Order: sequence, then C-alpha cells, then structure tokens
Amino acid sequence: MSNADMAHLTKASYPPDDERVFVVDPSIKARRRENAIVIASRLFLAVLLLSVWELVSNRWISEFWISSPSRIAAAFMKMWNSGTLLNNMYVTLFEAFLGFAFGVAAGMFVGVLCGANRLVAKILDPFIVGFYSLPRIALIPLFILWFGIGFQTKVIYTALLVFFPVFMNTLSGVRDVNQDLIDVIRVMGASRSDTVRKVLIPSALAWLFAGLRISVPYALVGAIVAEMFTSNVGLGYLISFYANQFDTASLFATLGVTTVLGLLVNAAVAQLEKHLLRWRPAAT
Repeated sequence: MSNADMAHLTKASYPPDDERVFVVDPSIKARRRENAIVIASRLFLAVLLLSVWELVSNRWISEFWISSPSRIAAAFMKMWNSGTLLNNMYVTLFEAFLGFAFGVAAGMFVGVLCGANRLVAKILDPFIVGFYSLPRIALIPLFILWFGIGFQTKVIYTALLVFFPVFMNTLSGVRDVNQDLIDVIRVMGASRSDTVRKVLIPSALAWLFAGLRISVPYALVGAIVAEMFTSNVGLGYLISFYANQFDTASLFATLGVTTVLGLLVNAAVAQLEKHLLRWRPAAT
C-alpha cells in the first residue's frame, strides 16, 4: 500500500478537526447544550412574564398600580432622550464605585488582620458584631448629622454596607487556609508579612470573591437608599421623585435600570473572578 493510501485511510479514520475535541472531552458538548437551554429558557420566561404583565395591566389591575411594559418602555425612552436618566445614573455609579472600593479595602484589611491574629480577632469581635447588629438604614439620619447631605454621606453609607460581607468572607477564607501550608513557608524562613502575602491572601481569594459578589448589589442599594434621603440627584432621587408624583411607569423604568446595572456589575465581578481564579478546577 502506498504512502498516499495510508494517509487517506488515517485521515478517514478520524473525525474532522472541529469535532475531535468532543471525542476527547464529550462533556464540552453537553455543557454547550446546557448553556443554550439555559439562555433560551431565560428568554422565554422573560417574554412570558412581560406578555402576561402587558395583558393583565389595565384589564384586571389598574395601570396606576403596576403600569405596563409598553408604558415603562416609553417612559424609559423619554428619560433617556432628555438626558435625565444618564446624568443621574453616572452620579449613582460613581458613588457606588467609591463606596464599594473603600468598603472592600476596609473589609479585606480587617478580615486579614483578624484572621492572621487571633488576639486581635478576640479584641475586635464584640465591637464588630455589635455594629453589624445595628439596622444600617437607621444610621442615615446620624450620618446626615455628622457628614451633612453631600457626596460623602452616600459614599460612607455605601462603604458601610459593603464592608461586612467582604470582611466576613475574607475572615472565613483566611481561617480556612491549610495550616500545613503556613508551617511549611515558616520553616522556609518566611516572615509574617510573607505568610500573609503569599499564602493567606491567595488562599482566601475564593472566599473574597464570594463576598464581592454579595456586596456588589449592596453598593448600588447603599448609594440609592442614601440618595433617597439626602440628595437631589441620582437614581435614588429619581425613585423618590417619581414615587411622590405617582408616576408608576417612570418609577418602574428607574427600578429596571438599577436592576440591569446590578446584573452588569455582578457579571463583571464574575468575569474577574474567573480570570484571577482560573487555577481552580471548573465546577461540574
């Protein structure tokens, strides 16, 4: 048999290049099929809910109470074209971003500090638990008294909401570190700062990102709630304004924007987690 015939038989005995990966790992094809089913089901459910909402509105339930998707879309376009929505959205996002950054930094620092030092943890524990037990919304009048009704009040209140999820998850992650890893690196002559930087923080990243994904909605909620009490600009102000005007369509449109923003920011955090923790085994 010639070399050309051998090459032809060898090529015929294998599937095309774009299908060989499924021979090696059939689960890839199954995951793609599952993802397609999930996306299609989500779209179907969203269309179904909106259709039922549109049908029910002003037939069984007055539009004054629930508005309708068509009126909400019209209100959204009106706010968007006038620039009202975009300007207020920028203000809220900036406040939420700064509050999120400060809250994450403080939560990580205190979490690593308490996790790495048992004595510090025992000293601070009753203070942190007591402060966490306070209803955060009740602190807004006090923050207004202390910091006024300006920009800083929204940032500080947002940072406070973000701090506790990040702190608790960071603390759990640091305490969950395998003690053998710490013993090995100390035997090799590592200092306490080396242990924190090279073992504790990398090992706690999975827990930290769990806290970040929880705290992202808190950042938006904190900024919006504070704006409802202390501001004349931002999405929180728009929600309060439209509620006082009994403009249900515009109110739902603003709430829809906040929901979409929360989903987008949460997706961004998930992608960052996937990139930084790509060494972890993929979830099955």
